[in-house]
Amino acid sequence: MLPGATSAEGIATGMGSTFFAGDLFAGDIYRGDLRSGAVSVFVNAPAGRMAMGIKVDVPHNLLFVAGGSSGDAYVYDARTGADVRVVRLAEPTSRTLINDVVVADGAAWFTDSLQPHLYRVPIAADGTIGSPSTLVVTGPAALVAGTFPPPSLNGIAASPDGKTLIVANSAIGRLYTVNPETGASAAITGADVSEVDGILFEAGRLWAVQTFQNQVTELRLSADLSSATVERVITNPGFQVPTAVARDGSRLAVVNGKYDTGYPPAATTFEVVIVEP
Repeated sequence: MLPGATSAEGIATGMGSTFFAGDLFAGDIYRGDLRSGAVSVFVNAPAGRMAMGIKVDVPHNLLFVAGGSSGDAYVYDARTGADVRVVRLAEPTSRTLINDVVVADGAAWFTDSLQPHLYRVPIAADGTIGSPSTLVVTGPAALVAGTFPPPSLNGIAASPDGKTLIVANSAIGRLYTVNPETGASAAITGADVSEVDGILFEAGRLWAVQTFQNQVTELRLSADLSSATVERVITNPGFQVPTAVARDGSRLAVVNGKYDTGYPPAATTFEVVIVEP
């Protein structure tokens, strides 16, 4: 349970069994322990902030948070919760929704669900945050025929060396690779995941959260990331429109968005569901 939360969206693991989860519309960040179940407010965000996707840069003790329609990325100290940096990625207009983030190869990469853009925020060896840059995505990941507004980039992951990004396009229900140098995208064959939201890629496996399907699909990706095979479809009676997934060893931690109650959600409680192997 996330005590006092009014919404929920992102989740990420840190050191040991520590996890962080965000209150989407309040911007607050919760910190908890997946083993003991203890959870408390970690960041009491200033008014006007949002908290969508989150990711921990463990070596530098940094917590990156996608700021939604604010156009910002928020960087917190993962030990204390103190503000480290507010990074303006895009102007806060109706055509901006900073949705998710991954840390890879010395940078934090953010998706924008209302623009075919990925934003790169460099992280120096000493943990210093650099100036952001914009990568324009081209190819099939950036196109949604017959829908508005295009595109719908949502979840993001990366290969271990950071040389390939993986993005989820919610409107199409597919996964794509993106070249972080050129922005060129290509479909991952076999990765058909309707209503996909957050994704997680580790040890050759990718977990794709499918919101209103109330399930997480686990896929095995080929070595070159060009194709995928479904290994299992994970369901749980505790799922209520899940939005994001993190991993704790052999267990998964899935956060419920509860958007079946409205947007913003009308639910009164929000929780993390632990899925045992």
